[in-house]
Amino acid sequence: MYFSLAFLLSGFALISLVLSEVCPGQVTLSETYIGTDKNVKVETVSCPGGALTRRSDLVSRQASNVTNVCGAQCNTFCFNPAGSGPDPNDCHIIADVLRYDSQNIGNTFTINNGTTGNIVVLTYNSCESFFVNQINGLMEYCRLEWASVLDWVAPNCQSTQNAHGGSCVASDGRWFIQAQHS
Repeated sequence: MYFSLAFLLSGFALISLVLSEVCPGQVTLSETYIGTDKNVKVETVSCPGGALTRRSDLVSRQASNVTNVCGAQCNTFCFNPAGSGPDPNDCHIIADVLRYDSQNIGNTFTINNGTTGNIVVLTYNSCESFFVNQINGLMEYCRLEWASVLDWVAPNCQSTQNAHGGSCVASDGRWFIQAQHS
């Protein structure tokens, strides 16, 4: 998967920079711990009123009920200015757990849309990463690809790059992955 480091000047300002909360008033729908040591917290959350949900006309053209976006390119950008980003080592633990789950549960996961939980949040120590489905329908993504994105964004969006975390936004805007300090 190709990741380009770009500072997007587009309508993706909908990404929350609030720490410990993906969106204002977020509602946690489920919470569990994963990995061999059960040390990475997984939450499925929703934002009131779809604060982060962008509806898409692409849904009407989809042939199945689940849109698989594995292999889709995303553009990476870092959050400026420099500050307290996540420890890349903590983010790598999350990436390893995603790899572990890929081998033991399955390569893909399905995420709902809208108020039924369109955001999956993974947290370990200082690192919080989340995947946001922005279409009006179910979406499927690959755990190994999320791990790769996280292993690239976390060490490349640090204070040495005048940043404090970052995101990888799908080229078509249907989803994004974010890494930030928890």
